[in-house]
Amino acid sequence: MGIRMFEKKFRKPIYSIYGFVRFADEIVDTFEGVDKRKLLQKFREDTFSAIHDKVSLNPVLHSFQKVFHDYQLQEDHINAFLDSMEMDLTQRDYNRDEFENYIYGSAEVVGLMCLDVFVQDKARVRELTPYARALGSAFQKINFLRDIKSDFIDRGRSYFPNVDVQNFDESIKKEIEIEIKKDFDMGYIGINLLPNSVRFGVYLAYVYYINLFNKICNSPANELLEKRIRVRNRKKLYLLTKSSIQRSFSML
Repeated sequence: MGIRMFEKKFRKPIYSIYGFVRFADEIVDTFEGVDKRKLLQKFREDTFSAIHDKVSLNPVLHSFQKVFHDYQLQEDHINAFLDSMEMDLTQRDYNRDEFENYIYGSAEVVGLMCLDVFVQDKARVRELTPYARALGSAFQKINFLRDIKSDFIDRGRSYFPNVDVQNFDESIKKEIEIEIKKDFDMGYIGINLLPNSVRFGVYLAYVYYINLFNKICNSPANELLEKRIRVRNRKKLYLLTKSSIQRSFSML
């Protein structure tokens, strides 16, 4: 819904970036019974071949390479993202440095790719970079809390540094929530600095995640280990309507 709120010219480029990162994420999370490392390496090679040749028979990569060239995306961001995806193949728990590196590659650089699409002035991109990183970090950490059950039970992963999921309790949950709140506050500042052509779409994603975050904050720690907290589609439509009304009255 957020992408649909962008000015039309920005929708396809952001869909292309999302398609690229979704493809890699599916390789490491859902391609069972195959050599995932080999597939991911092939995907990395195919990605840079597409960028070099400016063409690919893979429609996802063909679309992505066009965005890469049209908006001068950075190869470092692509490598950081794929490095984090590779960590998912073997890494089962994280210290603080590993956690921050994973967050940067899996989420923050995706926000930075989008920022390169939204803003063409490089000085302005540099100014907005810390805010984009903070928002991506907040979104990813909320995903980790939402998916803590499936990540640990189904995939054997524990992302939060030095946290034993089997002993996950209210005090640990509170510490994580405080960290996420700081990221959110930083990210919100950046949303207000974005161009009008994309600001509302990003704000809508922020509103959705804030509501998900509040539901998680109001849920006991043991409940997160029993079920996946989510915002129902009906509530998402309500949030869209409410935010649209606020925008129409210049309340955003």
